[in-house]
Amino acid sequence: MPSPTTGPLADTSRRDWVSFDHDGDTYLFDASYLTSNWTCIFGSGCKGVHEEDTTDLSHGCCSFGSHFADAPDRTRVREAAKRLTDDQWQHKATAKELGGAIGKNETGDWTTKVVDGACIFLNRTDFHLGAGCALHVGAVQADERPMDWKPEVCWQVPVRYHYETDETGHTTFILREWKRRDWGEGGAEFHWWCTEDPEAFVGHERVVDSLEDEIRGLVGDEVYELLVDHLDDRATGTVFLPHPAVRRPR
Repeated sequence: MPSPTTGPLADTSRRDWVSFDHDGDTYLFDASYLTSNWTCIFGSGCKGVHEEDTTDLSHGCCSFGSHFADAPDRTRVREAAKRLTDDQWQHKATAKELGGAIGKNETGDWTTKVVDGACIFLNRTDFHLGAGCALHVGAVQADERPMDWKPEVCWQVPVRYHYETDETGHTTFILREWKRRDWGEGGAEFHWWCTEDPEAFVGHERVVDSLEDEIRGLVGDEVYELLVDHLDDRATGTVFLPHPAVRRPR
C-alpha cells in the first residue's frame, strides 16, 4: 500500500484531483485529501467548532445538534438509540424526560437535541466511559458499524459528497474534504477546523483506506475499487496510454 501524503491541505491552488467516468456518470475525487494521513483526533487535541479553543470540553464537532438528511436517517437513529443502555449513554434518562433525543430546532429543522451545550448523544468527560458518541459506543459494543447507527452527517464528516448536473443532464459526483463553508455561514467563525491544521495529519494510513467503509457507503463498491486503483496507479507512476489500453511505468 502506498504511503499516505502528509501535511495540511489549506493550499487549494495545489490540490490534486482524480476523475473518471462510470456507468454514464463522472466521478471527481479530491486526491490530495484521500491520499493524505488526516485522521480524527477527537480527544487527542481536537479544538472543537466554537469561536475559541475548546479543547478542554472534548466536544469535537458535536457541540451543536446534528441535522438529519431525511426521514429514514431520523428513523435509523431513533431505532439505534432504543438499543443504548444507561451504561453506554450518559443522557439516556434526560432524553426520556425531553420526549426523545430528536426534535425540531428553532428554525424548524430536524436535529438531535442539545443538552448542556452539546449533542445529547455526546457522553462527557465525567462519564465512566469518558467522552465520546454514545451511538458510536453502542455500535462498537454490538460489533456493528458506527455509520449504521449515527446520523449521516456525523459519519460522513469530514468527507463531503455531492453532485452537479449540467444542462445536458450529465451528472458529476464529487467527493472531497469537508470545508468550513459546508457548515454554512457559521463555519467561517470556527476558531479551528481539522482539515486545515497539521495537528490532524498524524494518521498511519491514507484517508481512502482508513475511511473505506464510509467512502464505500457514499460511492458504492464498484466506484470505490476504481478509485483505489487510480490512486494506487498514480502513486506507483503508472501512465495510461490512449490506444491500445496498456500501461507502462514512467
